[in-house]
Amino acid sequence: MKLLCSPASPYSNKVRMAAHFLGLELNAIRVDTNTGPAILVDNNPLGKIPTLLTDDGVSIYDSVAIMHYFDRLTKGGLYPSKKGKRTDAEILEALCDGICDCLLAIVYERRFRDEEKVHQPWIDRQWKKATSGLAHLSANPPKTGKKLNGGHFALAATLDYLELRFNDQWEADHAPLTDWLRQFDKKFPAHSELKSQG
Repeated sequence: MKLLCSPASPYSNKVRMAAHFLGLELNAIRVDTNTGPAILVDNNPLGKIPTLLTDDGVSIYDSVAIMHYFDRLTKGGLYPSKKGKRTDAEILEALCDGICDCLLAIVYERRFRDEEKVHQPWIDRQWKKATSGLAHLSANPPKTGKKLNGGHFALAATLDYLELRFNDQWEADHAPLTDWLRQFDKKFPAHSELKSQG
């Protein structure tokens, strides 16, 4: 399988970590969404990453759909079988992806607008949402238990992205999450080589 992705994308890295954890062979192909390469737009009408190209010619997007595809492919290898625990994992993943949506909105506002046109109230609103999500996670850090799941990989990818783009802007207020990431590293040693890179 091929994964059209970016090494800085938290959604891409969530998928890459999950594939590694499940033992799925994945050929990561770096694409620049700003240039709209044919391999991406021909396989995803939105031109977004990550996009998975399966060996039988199917393209799957976005990251949540890919994660659930991996779960089916491995007969339940990525999400708990018990309904309540699965719901918890899916809510954790949704919260983490939502935080990343806010963080990316901030990055894009600063990156693609002229400095005098950057709308600080918009940035402040997105940061407030992100930190609200982080506060909830700090107060309720997820247990890794016996087996990692999709929610755990989403949280690790979110914290990696924060470290990459918002270093020293969140750690002091969310020590339980930095502790959680250290525990995650012990359960998933490949994390250091798969984390977000600029």
